[in-house]
Amino acid sequence: MRNILAQILFGLLAGGIAKFIMPGKDPGGCLVTSVLGIVGALVGGWIGKRVFGVSVVAGFNLESLGVAILGSLLLLLVYRLFIDRRHKRAFDERIRKR
Repeated sequence: MRNILAQILFGLLAGGIAKFIMPGKDPGGCLVTSVLGIVGALVGGWIGKRVFGVSVVAGFNLESLGVAILGSLLLLLVYRLFIDRRHKRAFDERIRKR
């Protein structure tokens, strides 16, 4: 249980850092960034444990923070690719209707 709470706190911090590293206009604002950070930290922890053998977040250390930030960056990138594609498709449909 303590691991999950630590990952949530790291996720909030990592979401802000990921947004700082990869700035841009995202729909949803601070709430979406926070959720992406939390989920990204969980995904980063899972990938780090399974692929690289990095221990999951158990306390504050730079390795755990780095894994959470990388997971958040990965999820933010996937989110932007999905949102950009959806907005482009909607824009193309509006152009065709004219």
